[in-house]
Amino acid sequence: MTDPEFLHALFDAAVAAADPARALPRALPERPPGRVVALGAGKASARMAQALEAAWGPVEGLVAVPHGAALPTERIELVETAHPVPDAASERAARRMLEIAAELGEGDTLVALVSGGGSALLAAPAEGLSLADKQAATKALLRSGAPISEMNAVRQCLSAVKGGGLARAAAPARVWTYVVSDVPGDDPALVASGPTIAPRAGADPEAIVRRWGIDLPDAARRRLSAPQAGEGPAGEVHVIASAQIALEAAAEVCREAGVTPLILGDAIEGEAREVGRVMAGIARQVARHGQPAAAPVCLLSGGETTVTVRGQAGRGGRCSEFLLAFAIAAEGVRGASAIACDTDGRDGSEENAGAIWSAADPFDRAEALARLDAHDAWTFFDATGGLVETGPTHTNVNDFRAVLLRG
Repeated sequence: MTDPEFLHALFDAAVAAADPARALPRALPERPPGRVVALGAGKASARMAQALEAAWGPVEGLVAVPHGAALPTERIELVETAHPVPDAASERAARRMLEIAAELGEGDTLVALVSGGGSALLAAPAEGLSLADKQAATKALLRSGAPISEMNAVRQCLSAVKGGGLARAAAPARVWTYVVSDVPGDDPALVASGPTIAPRAGADPEAIVRRWGIDLPDAARRRLSAPQAGEGPAGEVHVIASAQIALEAAAEVCREAGVTPLILGDAIEGEAREVGRVMAGIARQVARHGQPAAAPVCLLSGGETTVTVRGQAGRGGRCSEFLLAFAIAAEGVRGASAIACDTDGRDGSEENAGAIWSAADPFDRAEALARLDAHDAWTFFDATGGLVETGPTHTNVNDFRAVLLRG
């Protein structure tokens, strides 16, 4: 197996470990009595809906997924809405879910199938906001460079469905929430901005907006200063898949191949290019000094980096930008290769999951630096043949990065 093939195998193992078809059945109890309704949103929620019906039989419900990510189900209706910026379909789906939840009564069960991406896929503007306000706010948040946890804390305040809104609508029905986590730290209140979980105490969305210089519409700013909904019924909450689970699966593949795995963290955040440079520094330490482990070694990490866009941006996403910065900083490290992909199968603005690079492949340093400055990593890796294309994976535990050092 070549090094690129090995890196692809690591990514495949990580994605397979986070597949809801495996993870959800292990977490489900027996089907409860009474009416059972499944509601949810996210990049993994189509597979979660399939897994729920495979375990319990046909279930009524409604789930929002990205365009092109629908899967066949028996009774659960899947609707396709927009990501990363919500559209009119996102709003219609959210309004319908609130109406369905409000029909539930005591003895009924709401099963929430929640995964990353749901913040955009399910968008019911809070009172005083329009869909256009939500769209403008989303674009400003995405360009700010703020970590996903802080972006979602702001989103909760601008929504009628996030921050526990769906659970409040379903009261007094029981609520069971199953989460595929894409947020560093795996706080379920922040995945898809927590449609069934109230915001954590102490979050200060206004301070977040000031800290990151986020230019929100006037209506959104007024909403942040308005009284917010208090604690609501959260019910049972289960995180069924996460970045750590994916990294452990990749580590096992390394061990079987005689490669030492080093899991550096499942919640690494920061500017993608800076994380890339730091990872290159660790790679050089391995190559020069055999620390923190001697080659052959594989540096594994997850989490969600960010890209702060200044001016016009080219093509690509945070994983390809990380990898381009890594490749530039690791130039000359013999026996190095790396892969960086989003586990949902899409990295940023394009259709690729991410990219792969090897020190054995020469590149023009000046061209690479220019592409990095232009946030145009896709164009660089398209030219080198390094793009990784998987299509929708129907899961989402965020970024997966592996740096292989053969020595």
